[in-house]
Amino acid sequence: MSVNPFPYQLYLVISEADCKGRNFLQVAEQAILGGVDVIQLREKNSSTESFLTKAQQLIELTDKYSVPLIINDNVQVAEKVNAAGIHVGNSDVSPVYLRQQPLFHKKIIGYSIEYLSQLDNEQTAVSDYLGISPVFRTDTKMDTITEWGLEGITTIRQLTEKPLVAIGHIHLGNAREVMNAGADCLAVVSAICSAHDPQKAAYQLKNEILK
Repeated sequence: MSVNPFPYQLYLVISEADCKGRNFLQVAEQAILGGVDVIQLREKNSSTESFLTKAQQLIELTDKYSVPLIINDNVQVAEKVNAAGIHVGNSDVSPVYLRQQPLFHKKIIGYSIEYLSQLDNEQTAVSDYLGISPVFRTDTKMDTITEWGLEGITTIRQLTEKPLVAIGHIHLGNAREVMNAGADCLAVVSAICSAHDPQKAAYQLKNEILK
C-alpha cells in the first residue's frame, strides 16, 4: 500500500524548455516563494546526464525551502539525487516494482491515470497519489489518451480515496472549478513557467485553491 501522506496543494511541473529561455532555477524559486508546495522535474527530451545535472541544481533549491522534489520517470536520476519521490505513467517502470526497491520503499510514488480501470489495479494501490492527466488537453503533453474534464475528476473522486493531482491546461480561470470537481492538488506547467511573474502567478493560484 501507499506509505506517504500527500498534503500538497500546488504542484509545479517544470523543465528548462518550459521556462522559455529563462533560468529554470530562478523560475522554480519564484514559484516556491509564491506558494508552490512540491516540484516535479520533467525532462523528457534531455539525456540522463543533462537531466541529472539539472536535478542536482534543483534539489539544492528545493532542500533550501523544504519543498519535495519529484523526478519524472527516471529511476537513475531520482536515486542519484535522493529525490523525495518519482512520478510514473503506464509505459514507465511500475509503482509495484519501485515500491519493492529499497531506495524507493518509502519514497513518494505518483502514478498517472489514463483509464478508469487503473483505479482497481495493484499499481494504484501502492501509489501515494494519482495524477489525473490531462484534465484538459495541453500542448505541453501530447502523448495522453483520455481528456478527463471536470466530470472525469468527479467520477474518479467517487471511486478512490487516493489524493488526486489534476494536471492539464489548469490556470487561474479554471483552478477553483477543478478543485470543486474533486481534485486535492493542482499541477501546472505553463500557468507558472510561462508567466511574466512566476511568483505572482503561483500566489494567485494558491489563493484560488485556498478560497
